[in-house]
Parts: sequence; structure tokens; C-alpha cells
Amino acid sequence: MKTIVKYIRPKAGIIAFEMTIKLLGTAIELLLPWMLSVILERYVPAEDLQGILAWGGGMMFCAALALGCNVAANRISCTTSRDITRKIRGDLFAKVTRLSCRQEDAFTTPSLISRLTSDTYNLHQMLDRMQRLGVRAPILLLGGIAITLTMEPVLTLVLIGALPVLGVVVWFVSTRGIRLYTRTQQALDGMIRRAQESLTGIRVVQALSKTEYESRRFDQANVEVAQREYRAGLLMNLTNPAMNLTLNTGLTLMILVGAYRVNAGITPPSTIIAFLSYFTIILNALMMVSRLFVMYSKGVASGARIAQVLDAPEEPVTQPKSEKKKEDAFLCFDHVSFAYDKVGKDLDDISFSLKKGETLGIIGPTGSGKSTLLALLLRFYDPDAGQIRIGGRDLREIDPALLHSIFGVVFQNDFLFAGEIGENIDFARALSGEQIARAAKTAQAEFIGPRGGMQSEIASRGADLSGGQKQRLLLARAMAADPEILLLDDSSSALDYKTDAALRAALTRDFAKTTKIIVAQRVSSIRFADKILVLEDGKAVGYGSHDQLMQSCESYREIAEIQMGEVE
Repeated sequence: MKTIVKYIRPKAGIIAFEMTIKLLGTAIELLLPWMLSVILERYVPAEDLQGILAWGGGMMFCAALALGCNVAANRISCTTSRDITRKIRGDLFAKVTRLSCRQEDAFTTPSLISRLTSDTYNLHQMLDRMQRLGVRAPILLLGGIAITLTMEPVLTLVLIGALPVLGVVVWFVSTRGIRLYTRTQQALDGMIRRAQESLTGIRVVQALSKTEYESRRFDQANVEVAQREYRAGLLMNLTNPAMNLTLNTGLTLMILVGAYRVNAGITPPSTIIAFLSYFTIILNALMMVSRLFVMYSKGVASGARIAQVLDAPEEPVTQPKSEKKKEDAFLCFDHVSFAYDKVGKDLDDISFSLKKGETLGIIGPTGSGKSTLLALLLRFYDPDAGQIRIGGRDLREIDPALLHSIFGVVFQNDFLFAGEIGENIDFARALSGEQIARAAKTAQAEFIGPRGGMQSEIASRGADLSGGQKQRLLLARAMAADPEILLLDDSSSALDYKTDAALRAALTRDFAKTTKIIVAQRVSSIRFADKILVLEDGKAVGYGSHDQLMQSCESYREIAEIQMGEVE
């Protein structure tokens, strides 16, 4: 919780002020039963109406003052807990966006969503309740016991005898509760994952008539969350009956002892009445403590999950700059190997180099490592062996923000957000209208005009666009900022041959000085590239021009002959 405490520390002054007000209101509240006992003991037997009215008015004033203090303190606690949670949630979201791919794989996206939503809510509830009840409950409990000790020590000892039992119950429940609520949040991660998968693929689910199947899968995750929540809630709910049983047993014993003492003339009835009032206050305080431990268990479990993300080390780490290597190539892969699981190699000893303005085509069967190669170039992951250089500088020596600014990228599974077409292409980069229009023209996005221009709205994920239209908008976004390196990962698979050919011609014309890496399934999309890299099972089985590979690479020749035969 050290990480969470850092967010609370700036609010320490206002929290201390709020707790002072809460302490004052609670202390005043404790005076009310004592004032009642004074009225019953001194003024009622003497039939002193003036004294009764004076002390009664004092009670009303104290009650109003206690109410005002508690309301003011609660408003402050609500504000501070809201501000602290908002800051934590904002920093958590910013941290999530900076996590490396390796870290995101480890946390998983559903778990990160859960930490941003339900975990921050649990933490907010804990911060709010601890401020509201964290002072009030102990003061009422300890203050009530202290006052009753001065009024009637013998009866108070009966009550104190129950406290060790209650302490054991609270300790047992809270220590186990944190573990159970942590497991509950983990089950919630799984339920969010199921919901996310089903909603993302809702059209596939409906098309294959698998709605009932997905509902059953979601129900399994939902039942697991409910069962874990039930077990945690069952344990935490033991506190109330245990406390009630213990305290009511103590109350019964106290009434019996008090009756004997009143009958013997040792204790006046007014003291017993006040004592019962204090006993009610102490009972309510213990109920508050039990609720505090429920919120504390949830909050600590959620706070630990949030801190795991906030404390995650910054990756990738920029290495100190070394001497710049002198070479003709602008971009170079030098014997690069990489494995996601660090067991089998997803890329094995890949080497190639490109001069500025050259084009590299990458082709190969599914799972051969094409997208992984681009992920290494963007430094989403660092290679296990070998070196990647841009301009003679190791990628690990370049600041990530500076590195990413030189790329224009279209991923295999990219996204469009709900909004204007122009906003989707600009993507908050403050590009000029001329840049956006030029990029759209190069991307062959001529459909924008008939739709209503750059100001026309599109649905989330581009649901109201065809596959080819989405790809052309994504291409325009990648090209709009005039990047030095253009990475296109299977970005023309939904385009017809005519549009694909027009796109390749426009790229050659408008981005002649831009280094391009094109991942494709079609030979026609890369046959005119300066170099073509053929991958199979993470290994380079061919490298050269189209004509060279047709002579030297059997895998490439087979792909080309099949596809060209289909075209014919």
C-alpha cells in the first residue's frame, strides 16, 4: 500500500482537519447520555423545571453541533476520497497506456480493465469509509468505555470482558477476507475477458448461431465470480452475528448485575439508564468497525492490484548511447532472434538491410513471424539476440517517443473510433487539412467525398464501413504525418486488385523517399519491392528481388505460381 499512500499524503492536511472536526462532533455526541443521567439524577427528583429545561436545551445544542460537525466532516471526506481516486485512476490509465507488450501480456487486458473499474471503486469506498468511520467508530467505542468506567466500573468490566472475543473475530475475518477478495477480483478478470471476447465477436457468434453457447460460457465465469463473492461475503458477515451474540450476552449480564446493584442501593437507576445508552453507542460503534473491516479487506486487495500496475518498471529501458555505427543502410536487422515464451524461437537469425527510400516486402504463411518482425522494429519487444539499427543507431538507444514518431503504421488488427473521418486520420496530431487530404488521396479513399467529406461521422470500430474502406482510412492515417518509415501489415488484403495496384503506384509516386516495409499475402502487392523477405517458421528461407526469388526460392515460387494462376 506504499504506492497508494503516496496519493493520500498530499491530502494529509485536509484529512487531518476533517478528522479533527469528526473527533469534535463525536466527543460532543458522547456527552449526551451523561447529560441525560445528570437530568434524571439531580433535577427530576427535585422537580427543578428550570434545571431540566437548561440541561435539555444544552442537549439539543450539543446534538445540533454534533450533527453539523459530522455533516461537514463527511462532505470533506467525500471530496478528498473522490480527488484521490480520480488521481489514482488517471495515473493508472496513463501507466496502462505506457506498459510494454510484454507487461500487457502478463497482466492481460481484461485484468487491466478490472483494475481501472471495480478495483478503483473498491479503493474509493475504503478511503471514504475510513475517513467517515475510522475516527468516529474508535472514539465512540473507547470514549463510551472510558465514560462508563467513571460512572460504574463494575458494570463496565462486564462489557470489557467481551472485547477480547470480538478482537479475535475481527482479526480472523479480516486476514482471511483480503485473500478471498483478491481471488474474487481475479475471477472478475475472467468474466470481463469472456464478455469482451463475446462482444468483440458478436457478429461471428450470431452468424454461427452460437449465442446459447456463448451465454453458457459467460454464465460459467459469472457463477465463479458469484461463488467467490459469496464465500468472501459469508466470511465477512460472520462479524455481525458474532458481535451481536457476544455483546448481547454482555448486555444481559450487565442488566442482571445492574439490577442487583440498584436493588442493593449501590447504583442509582439514572446511571443504569445512561449506561444502557452508552452500551447502545458502543454496540453501534462495533457494527461500524465490522463494516470498516469489510471495506478495508476489499480496499487493500484492490489497492495491491492497482499498485502492481503503478509499480511496474518502465519498459523498454533506453540504453546509454554508444558510438554510432557507420554503414550505408538506413535500417538494418543484424542476426535478430526472438521468442515470446523464451523457449522456442518465433524469429531465428533474421538479417537484412534497407537504404533510405527502399521498399521491403515480407511474405510467408500464417504464423511465420511477419507481424513479430514489425513488433520488434517498433520496439514493442526487445530481441533476445542480435541488433536492430536505424541510421546506424541501436534501437535500444533511441528514446521510445522519438522512435515512434518516425513510423507510420497500419496494424493487422487496427481500430477506428466513433467520430469524424478527418479526426480519425488526424488522430490528435494537429495535422493540416492539406496533409489529411493528400494522405486520403494517396490511400485511394475516394469514397470520403460521397459520404459527406472529412466531417462525416463513422461508427465505432468503423462498423458502418466495408473492409476495404476501413483499410484505406487506416492507410491515410499512417501516411498523413509524412513518416520516415512506413509499416504496412497486411493492409491491402481487403482491396480489389485494381485499387491495390493504384495504391502501390501512389506510394511509389508520393513516398519515394520513405522507407517502406510491406507485409502481404499477395505476391502482386510486393513483387515490385526492392527486396522481398520470405519467412517460414520464423526463419528466412529467401531474400532478394522477385526475379531472384523465382529462381532461388521454391516456397516463393510456389506461392507466386498459385496466385498468378488464379489471377489468370
